Amino acid sequence: MEAVKILIAEDEPFLGKIVKESLELSGFNVILVQDGVKAYATFRAWQPTVCIFDIMMPVKDGFSLIEDVRRIDQQVPIIFLTAKSLTNDVVKGFELGCNDYLKKPFSMEELIVRINALLSRPSIKNKNEIKEIFEIGDFLFNSKNQELNKPNGTIKLSFRESVLLKLLAENKNEVLNRKLALEVVWGEDNFFNARSMDVFITKLRKHLREDSRIEIVNIRGIGYKLIINE
Repeated sequence: MEAVKILIAEDEPFLGKIVKESLELSGFNVILVQDGVKAYATFRAWQPTVCIFDIMMPVKDGFSLIEDVRRIDQQVPIIFLTAKSLTNDVVKGFELGCNDYLKKPFSMEELIVRINALLSRPSIKNKNEIKEIFEIGDFLFNSKNQELNKPNGTIKLSFRESVLLKLLAENKNEVLNRKLALEVVWGEDNFFNARSMDVFITKLRKHLREDSRIEIVNIRGIGYKLIINE
């Protein structure tokens, strides 16, 4: 089996070297770069399985880097590895699409556990099979560009709105399991993430309300169903 490819963007040379060597000893294939511009170029060329990004980096910081990556790939797991521990920084990281957040100092054992946890989550492994365009009533949803196109304009969706709508569209007229959606979009099934998902469902309903044939129905205790009434 081909080794899992991990891209590390870390501007502290000593720490980066330790993390790289430790992951390689655990069987991972690792590339280490020291700024966000090099990280993005490497991402495009190498297509890693998992990304580990520092936030405070020269040239391009981690927040800008993850925005660039998420424009072209919504699936790749991304871990922020950083000394920035303020609540606002953590929230911003997750809003921009990171899957996990590990604060310095940390143990390599914990980092490896978190990597393996991300690798075990439900996901589409073959990117060539990923569907990007969905017809939803009068709307045309481009999941790659995070755009919901309608007859009179375009709605730009947030990262989580786009991933959640993609899951609903992939399961159109069928129930989307709530636990699965929470694990894929938020990374964990807990009370606070569930409340957050309810808010995002409400946002999607507002975006889609111009077409009266479209409903997002709450199946109590199970999940949600995107219904297109023909």
